[in-house]
Amino acid sequence: MPHHRRAADPLGGRPHPALKKTNILLVDDHVLVRHGIRLLIESEPDFAIAGECGDGLEALRLVDQLHPDVVVADLTMPGLNGLELARQIRQRHPETRVVILSMHSNEAYVQTALQNGASAYVLKQASANDLGRAIHEACAGRLFLSPPLTDLAVKAMLQQRKGHRPSRYDSLTNRERQVLHLVVQGLTSAEIGKRLFTSPRTVETHRANLMKKLQLKTQADLIRFALDHDLVPGDSTPSAETPS
Repeated sequence: MPHHRRAADPLGGRPHPALKKTNILLVDDHVLVRHGIRLLIESEPDFAIAGECGDGLEALRLVDQLHPDVVVADLTMPGLNGLELARQIRQRHPETRVVILSMHSNEAYVQTALQNGASAYVLKQASANDLGRAIHEACAGRLFLSPPLTDLAVKAMLQQRKGHRPSRYDSLTNRERQVLHLVVQGLTSAEIGKRLFTSPRTVETHRANLMKKLQLKTQADLIRFALDHDLVPGDSTPSAETPS
């Protein structure tokens, strides 16, 4: 009886299973920047773009639909910024890793990103290889900070995370946080209602509740609170005018 041998693959061994790709959701509100990042990501054979958008709230909806392995998100964008997006993704989809892209090396932003569950923080001026490394490290369950941020900084920030004390902002619900971010961006209650698929009256209720919890009275108070708590990255310019 003839003996049949399994054909070897070109690499001279047993057949290899198909390479499982890491599915990535890309979130950045600058189309040209997003296109460049997409090209970098797609140059890696084990990465695939599952979807892309330019808004933090839309990103949450896409994570619900696509269940990506990794979200690569800009720090500064409309809807929700990358810091709050990371926190809400961690709550809703703890298996999804978040890599923050930022032009800010401010320690407060890095610390908040880690506190909110981000696995990596990559500066936009870092080398192209750093983004790939960040995604690989995030998938492996490890933290990654691009140079000049250091491992010592990671350890120091993790220690600070352990000693993190709840603030008034921590008392807000996810919906109240979403309303707060949109109010700070200058949207009216009607505009916020359209973004959140709810009525202006409901938005006003959320806004009244968050103002009470934060012990604030005016729009100017809210803007100062957002700035003091690093809810508004430095290149944003919130308006102190009261939206209607």
